Amino acid sequence: MSSILRFCLFQIMIVVPFVCGALLQRRTAQDPVFTRKLIRINLILIEPLIALWSIWGLSLSRSIVVLPLSGLALVLLGLAAGWVFIPVLGLKGRSRATFLISSSLHNHGFTMGAFLCYLLLGEEGLGLAFIFLAYFMLYVFIVIFPYAQMVSTSRRYSLSFLKDFLLNLQNMPLAAIVVALALHGLGIERPSIYFPTDLLILASIAMYYFTLGTNFSTSDVLASARENLALCMVKFVMVPAAAVVFLSLVSLERQVEAVILIESFMPAAIYSVVASVLFDLDRRLASNLFVLNTIFFLVVVLPLIFVFRGYMVPGGM
Repeated sequence: MSSILRFCLFQIMIVVPFVCGALLQRRTAQDPVFTRKLIRINLILIEPLIALWSIWGLSLSRSIVVLPLSGLALVLLGLAAGWVFIPVLGLKGRSRATFLISSSLHNHGFTMGAFLCYLLLGEEGLGLAFIFLAYFMLYVFIVIFPYAQMVSTSRRYSLSFLKDFLLNLQNMPLAAIVVALALHGLGIERPSIYFPTDLLILASIAMYYFTLGTNFSTSDVLASARENLALCMVKFVMVPAAAVVFLSLVSLERQVEAVILIESFMPAAIYSVVASVLFDLDRRLASNLFVLNTIFFLVVVLPLIFVFRGYMVPGGM
């Protein structure tokens, strides 16, 4: 399957499940138990297989360690920038946690950041983007999910809390990462057999966006106007500005610099909604922030990236 066809299919698997979820929400009462079950199926059965297979197949070297470290730095910058707006927005409790998670997590994956790297930088850019994403699962399962659970349950971080959290089946993707790295360390090569990566990713995306549709309400758009404006400032001004300053102070390969710069402009990630649904935070705010932030990116930011791509990519592609 070509990259273009794969991307088109992925976008269909985003729009159709989202619309179906939204229609289901209008016709029936929301069922948070059902949506949590869908997410847990993803986390227990589907995502661990994708994580294990993809990481096991990576060619790891010390020279590219800057990419996942840069990815981690960008999400931490987003988290810090989100904190700046909390006193202004007056958010409390679960709504505050939801906004901070949305500020931190960026859509760096294949359906947005990684594919944009492919469009502007070719296959090398796509490969570098996947290496850039190596930080993501560890950050989500060690930082974001425990934080969301602590806010939801009012528990404090402790060894007992950490043990209970890590032994939960919904953390299977984290276990898959550990197993994949262990296989690398033991020198066991991934077998050359067919693995339905595309089908598993399509199923995973469809479940997530269906869940998103069931939690999105157009009536919340104006009610969350200040939060959406603040999130746009975080995603499209503060984080990219910090990335530009960093890149001006260091010397990296041009392709690596371009990947970091492109990824710094990405909107909120679907995992911000996943965390809110899974741990009973402000699900409607999370969905609203994700949808409008993505629309603003596609309508305003993405065209600007293409207009100024000559300043962002090697050779002025």
